[in-house]
This record gives sequence, structure tokens and C-alpha cells, in this order.
Amino acid sequence: MKLRRLGLISYALTCFSLQASEEKEEMVTIEIDRIRTDILTRTDNLLIDTFADATDPYLEGYIQALIDVHYYEYQVVVIVKNHKVYLANLPNNDLLSESIISFVDDLPGVESVEVADLSEAEEEAREAYVEQPRLNGIWFPQSTVLFAPLIADPRQPVNSVAVRWGDRVIGHDVAAISLGDDFPIFRWLNVFRCEGDLQIGIEAGIWSVFNYSDSLGQGRGWCELINTDYLIAIPVTYALNSWSFRLRIYHISSHLGDEFLCNHSEFLKHRRNPSMEAIDFFSSYQASSHLRLYFGPGVILHRDPSFNMKTLYVQYGAELRVFGSKLYYHRLYGTPFFAIHVENWQVRDWNFDVSMKLGYEISKLQGVGRKMRIYVEYHDGYSYEGQFFKKRTEYGGIGLSWGF
Repeated sequence: MKLRRLGLISYALTCFSLQASEEKEEMVTIEIDRIRTDILTRTDNLLIDTFADATDPYLEGYIQALIDVHYYEYQVVVIVKNHKVYLANLPNNDLLSESIISFVDDLPGVESVEVADLSEAEEEAREAYVEQPRLNGIWFPQSTVLFAPLIADPRQPVNSVAVRWGDRVIGHDVAAISLGDDFPIFRWLNVFRCEGDLQIGIEAGIWSVFNYSDSLGQGRGWCELINTDYLIAIPVTYALNSWSFRLRIYHISSHLGDEFLCNHSEFLKHRRNPSMEAIDFFSSYQASSHLRLYFGPGVILHRDPSFNMKTLYVQYGAELRVFGSKLYYHRLYGTPFFAIHVENWQVRDWNFDVSMKLGYEISKLQGVGRKMRIYVEYHDGYSYEGQFFKKRTEYGGIGLSWGF
């Protein structure tokens, strides 16, 4: 009898265990489906999973709130009719406008996105239930810079680390590190008759190179700090539709590394100080969502007497981005890019100096905002390292950068 009771108890526990296992497996399946749904939509931005049954005013309010979080300073207006989204008051900046449209188009429940102008009746009806901010400008804008950085420029203030090979001036094996950023201070909105955005900011950058070979060390140097350059600049930028402009005044100074000077005492007698103050003006044209072109002349206003620098220079280049796609799992955007930057300096007899980068960039918002880039590079022209500025060199490398 006892054995029979034990058998019944054992059978009941087995059935309960199997049922619990089936329920757990079903819960895991449901969770996997939910995660898959979240990955394939931008529900990380939303408080509910779908807007399929939401009313137009409800959907309109959510989208307006999301845009205000990411693009508050541009006062974009959202109108929803039959789950079709109409965006008005987009910024007069094609790159930003495309980024906002793409952001809204990714949201679940949105059937289409169109750009529209509000009629007077629509504006009055909207003001009845929406209080719109009235801004003439904004302190410390967060979304992006108005003049995008020049990717292939060797002296673009950005955070990066790279390894180079083949440099016959600094050394065959070189590590290059930079720290820099463009910090926007104040942005005026809808400036001048064409109603573009005007911004003033501050730029700062540091570039250091380390020699890991012995091309300059004569058996005494390994991992030498060769040179460090410092830059401080005040850029004033203006953006309108496909155009952006930058007027910048800057100071740059250069300093040979202590390890290099210890290993090369002869440079103590021939020390030069290639410091200067200069001003440049760049124009950038976003020809399409894939291609950007830019050009700018510069004038050296003052230089240190120990390092002769003639007055003029020009810089120009292009950036191509193709085959961009959404990385659904991480909710990011990935885009391959190719960039070329060319310089001609009077002090170098107007000879060509060419830098190229090929790589892949990742960003949270399409086209704008902070990014990370991994790239291979090739440089054919002159060294940028302090008093070696007039010496020809050629090298390749691989690097990682982060910033705008």
C-alpha cells in the first residue's frame, strides 16, 4: 500500500514537472518573439509596442515628443492623418532634414512620411492644443555641428588612434594619437533673410606621434615621442539647405618630444618653432545624401620667425557614403565611406598633398550626431609633424576615430 502511494506521488510530481517545463518553454518562446519584435522596430523610443490601433492625435503626440527629445532646437511640427505623418518647419539643412525624416519613418505604425507646409488654418488649429516654443537661439546645442568635420584632413580635431607604416620622415612604424573636439557654444536659428542657422563654437586638438622603429634613433630610440602639435580655434559656422560654411581663426604650435631630443642632441642646435596664427574660410556642398564636396582657402596671419611660412594655402576634397543600412539588433546606422583631402601650400611650392581614408562609420542617428569610424588610410605628400612640415613622405595605416 505504501509503495502504491509512493508511486502515485512520484507520478504526480513528474506530471507537475513536465507541465512546469512546458509552461517555461512557452514563456521563453513568447519572450523571444517579443525581443524579435523590439529589434525590428524602434520600440526603444516608445512606451508601447505598436500604434496599429492608436488614434492620430495619440500617434502625433508621441512622435512630436520623440522629435523634441532629439531635435528640440529646430521646432519641427508633426501632423498625423490616417497614420500618415506630415513634417513641417524642418530646418534649412538637408542633412538634418533627411535625418529627421529617416528617424520618423523608422517608427512602428507610421505608414509614410511627407514634408508639408502648414496653412494658416492648420497653424491656428494646432496652437489651440499645442504650445510651440519660440526660440531665437540655443545654448550648447547637442544634436550635431553645422559644419561637419573633414574626415580625411590630417589636422581635423577628432579623437583617434592609428598605426602607420612606411613614413620615411618620422619612422617606418609609427603610432599616431589625437584628442580633439568641436564644442558648439551658441546657435542662432533662422538667421538672415534666407533663414539659415548660425553658430559659434570652440575647437581644440592635440596630435602626437611615436616612433616604434629605429629609422631616426641610431640604435638609441624605441617608442620615442617625436612631436606633439596643439591647436585652438574659434569657428563661426552657417548652414543653409545643402550648403554649410565655416570661418575659423586658429593658432597651432608644435613641440618636439623630450625622448626624441634626448636621442638626437643635434636637433637642439637646429630647433625650430613652427607656430602660427591663421584664418581660413571653407564652403561645403552636400550634392546628395551620398556625396559631399568642400573647398577653402587660408591665410597665415603671423608665424614664428624661426620657421619660415609663406602666406597662402588651399584645401579641398570630397566624401562619399554609400550602401548605408540600419543595424537592427543594436538600433544603429552603419555606412561605408571614402574620403579624400587635398592641400596645396605656398611654402611647399603649391605641390599636391593628398590624404585618403576608406572605412565604416556607425552612428545613432542617420547622417548626423556623434559617430565612430574604423578606417584604412593612405597619405602621399608632406609630413604634418611640426618642423618636419616641409619634408616629403608617404605612408599607409589603419585607425579608429570617434567624434562628430
